[in-house]
Amino acid sequence: MDEWIDYYDSTHTIYASKLHRDLHFAVIARDIIGYIASPDAVVLDYACGEALSAARVADACGKLYLAEPAPGVRGRLIARFAPNTKIRVRSLEDVRKMAEKSIDLAVMNSVAQYMTPDELDAAFVTMKRILKPAGRLVLGDILRPEVGMFRDVVALLRFAAKNGFLKDALVGLISTALSDYRQLRTRIGLQRYSEQEIVAKLEKAGFTAARAHQNIGHNPWRMTFVARHPLT
Repeated sequence: MDEWIDYYDSTHTIYASKLHRDLHFAVIARDIIGYIASPDAVVLDYACGEALSAARVADACGKLYLAEPAPGVRGRLIARFAPNTKIRVRSLEDVRKMAEKSIDLAVMNSVAQYMTPDELDAAFVTMKRILKPAGRLVLGDILRPEVGMFRDVVALLRFAAKNGFLKDALVGLISTALSDYRQLRTRIGLQRYSEQEIVAKLEKAGFTAARAHQNIGHNPWRMTFVARHPLT
């Protein structure tokens, strides 16, 4: 995961435009809010990235922890949300030290593909420990083995056409094809899991899990899972 952390901590071109970036985070925030069960809930967004719409999530819950491994991104989060008393920024190491049974909802969106299988297993163990008995882990944007990059391109172009940045998206796809992201993705690869593999990994960590009807974000060919403590 370290090389991906360095990439996202750099000046990258993963978004086609400012509008694309802003809409990306707005859609994720909307979908996360849909999983918040109570206005008093304590929510953790694990490896949250820039989380530009986190204030909307914070408005819907009691406290929001933004956990981010990239130090530069984490610094921007601290500066951006310093006035918001509901938001706390943490490192992933801080998450591992969180109190047992202290979180109502943990979200890991678009994270698993950048982690090794062992790293993902370790994160699930941490989530299991810090979630309250009735808490939930939402694991979003899981890449499927049988779905290739073409579907990602189609999903982006549909999202762009719907929201008015199609030209920027087309230019962005060319830029991405020539970028460090494409080289890193080709060299390291992204982790892909079947529905059965993710459920098995979550069960190994002590959860019961099922696939959600809809993925978090704009890509319908990726998967989201909801995991709970058994018997809750």
